[in-house]
Amino acid sequence: MRTTRLLAAAGLAALTALLASGAALAAPTDKDDTSRSDAGTSFRTATEIEQGHRATASASTGDYLYWSFPADAGQRPTVKATVKLPESAAGRPDTRWRVDVYDGLRRRQPCMYGMQSRPADAAKVDLTCVLRPVRAWSDPWSNDPLPGTYYIRLTATGLKTADLGSPVTAEVEATSKDIGGSAAVDGTLAKPLVPGASVDTDDTADSGSRAALSTAEPEDGWASGWWTDRWLWTGAGGVLAALAGIGGYALTRGNGRPPSGA
Repeated sequence: MRTTRLLAAAGLAALTALLASGAALAAPTDKDDTSRSDAGTSFRTATEIEQGHRATASASTGDYLYWSFPADAGQRPTVKATVKLPESAAGRPDTRWRVDVYDGLRRRQPCMYGMQSRPADAAKVDLTCVLRPVRAWSDPWSNDPLPGTYYIRLTATGLKTADLGSPVTAEVEATSKDIGGSAAVDGTLAKPLVPGASVDTDDTADSGSRAALSTAEPEDGWASGWWTDRWLWTGAGGVLAALAGIGGYALTRGNGRPPSGA
């Protein structure tokens, strides 16, 4: 029985170390508090931002504002936008501000929850869109979010002619929650959905060069979400199964001594 206790203690110690190492690997890293102060006016000119960094832009009512950010497998992105309106543009319930998120194939991704659209009935309009978890692989016919570039579009609808051109200030921020093994799948994409375009130049030295429409990527590179809590549960299950086998053998093998009087 002493051997069984030692093996059980060793198994519990190994399981504790495995859980601690998994938590250390999955812990997010802090980022510098940097920001961008501009916005694009189309998908091709979208301003790149990193997750956790806030971007601001000064624009006019009626403009389409675009930003882009990278999202990897196992993340659930959340996009928050704030629009500050002048007094002349506030208090217009017919005008609604809206934030939409598109993936690298320019497919609009639905929001799981959050207020995606609000009327301009105050001097400050707050919008939120929480996307579905990004999957490493999906069927061609599915609209599941996939790793790659995501585009944020902020605009106003239901504008009247008198409201066009009013100055506004917009702030956006994209963050993600690590979902882990619950969103893990068995397949992976060959490459992330990062749009790019070939560039032809007259300079022969630069011929064959390629300019990407989006160059932002996760801090640890693409497919950085290979570590999920599935590894923890698989390891824990293996350790517990081994301990159960050892305990069962110790209980059923007997003491190995013949009965008295034999």
